[in-house]
Amino acid sequence: MHPIETDRPESGPTLAQLLALIAAGTLDVVVAPQGTGVRVRDVVLHDPGEERDEEAWAATGMVLLAVGVEVASPEAVDVLRAADRAGAAAVVMRRGARGPRAALLEAAERGRTALLARRPDQGWTEVLGRLRTALVHSVPDRSAGMAGVDGLRLGDLSGLANTVADLVGGAITIEDPQSRVLAYSRMDHEPDPMRRLTILGQEVPRWRVTELRESGFFQALWNTDDVVRLPADDRYAERLAVAVRHGSEVLGSIWAATDGRPLAEDAVAALRTAGRAAVPHLSHHRTWGRAAAWAREGAVHALLAGSTQAAHDVGIVRGRPYAVMVAEAYDGPEPAPGDVGQRVLDVLALQAAAYRPGCVTARSGQRLYALVPAVDGETDPARTLLATARGVPRGVVYAGAGPVVADLAELPGSRDAAELVVRVLRERAARLPAGGTGSAVASYEEVAAEAAVLRLLDGVEPLWGAMEGPVHAMTAHDRAHGSRYGESVAAHLDAFGDTAAAARRLNVHPNTLRYRLRRARDLFGVDLADPAVRLLADVGLRLDRRTG
Repeated sequence: MHPIETDRPESGPTLAQLLALIAAGTLDVVVAPQGTGVRVRDVVLHDPGEERDEEAWAATGMVLLAVGVEVASPEAVDVLRAADRAGAAAVVMRRGARGPRAALLEAAERGRTALLARRPDQGWTEVLGRLRTALVHSVPDRSAGMAGVDGLRLGDLSGLANTVADLVGGAITIEDPQSRVLAYSRMDHEPDPMRRLTILGQEVPRWRVTELRESGFFQALWNTDDVVRLPADDRYAERLAVAVRHGSEVLGSIWAATDGRPLAEDAVAALRTAGRAAVPHLSHHRTWGRAAAWAREGAVHALLAGSTQAAHDVGIVRGRPYAVMVAEAYDGPEPAPGDVGQRVLDVLALQAAAYRPGCVTARSGQRLYALVPAVDGETDPARTLLATARGVPRGVVYAGAGPVVADLAELPGSRDAAELVVRVLRERAARLPAGGTGSAVASYEEVAAEAAVLRLLDGVEPLWGAMEGPVHAMTAHDRAHGSRYGESVAAHLDAFGDTAAAARRLNVHPNTLRYRLRRARDLFGVDLADPAVRLLADVGLRLDRRTG
């Protein structure tokens, strides 16, 4: 069990410092029984409806944004008391038409957690972005509670650009206030000449900057929080742009251009939201740069490789159980080179780190790794993340979760198990007939038997490659002549000898299948009436499918 932490953090900015850094009027202090000098180590979205083991829930020094809770609602008192028991520095609720109830004020005055109210004209995304940006500016030591505070890893501007591109339906470029390129989305189509020049030069051409400045476009962009439209002309496609600002300070801008298709109908609203969500990313990028983001991702990979020394660098709590989830972009029998799978991974990364405090992610080529903390007794902490991935079409991304491990040194085992799950799902999909459907996600417990078979085959593979026999001769003949004897034998074995079922799967007449099985016996000695040959055929054909 993990007891509730009751001591406030001794380092980190104070609540007063954070409130002073965000825009005036964003939050109101309703009751602060210990004043606003309490220390804050993190700001997180909090879903009060999520069932929790109260003995395991600790929120020491956190500012909890109680999404969906209004100060006048009946559940407000219970939410505040639960946050106080967990050691939260403050809890933020929405202020509606009515003020807080007397019972809520009384509970706040008797506790230690400050009660803050969000004004109705402020969105949760905006409040979260402003508070986290303030936290970034207030904490000189990045290790002081900053790990895992964003869905994408903080400062991952390329991931942000790709995610925004999905929402807007166009090509995205993120620029600093001097029109230098910080990141850009992947290109689905040939870019227009301006986008090409901008990306190749890593900045907007100076003559184009002069054009936009003299036309008054930049003046309009830097003086509004809304999206500014740059109409298409005979040279370039239409652009939308929004400034990314923290208070009166401009951190940069996000530009959207048509990418072989019209922008989404809600592109303006999506870009407006992206401008707010980008605040902590651009602030972090400016403060620490890309090197720090890469170092953090390297620390996650070190943990997955067994080095527990990196735990502090990414905010992982020693002594807390974790499970590893792996999602892999895939498109058929070969890793997908396209953008679809990668963009799905970007969205999953966003959802993973927003799933619960302490969840951290790292990318490696086609794979996304997520370290998911578990509460006591929880055997499948990644279930919600897996449920999110269930909506992804099979053949785009496969996701698997390893078992919960109690010690950080055991994380490599959970990672290996999660990777095995992904392999099982891919092999299942490869065996399905054209147009067939299958699960794209699973936990290790759901595929434990098949995962064990894969482990056995991994051990047998080197020995099998050094052997010769009837099955070797049959698969070599198939590769040399394009015959389908091995496929036919495998279908017959998978169908437990049901010739009609195997023929349906192969889309051939049962008599055709019977003929092939007889030829496999006569030509190569693959006699399925012999139990030893059946075993060798099953093992050999499974290994042969790995190499196609």
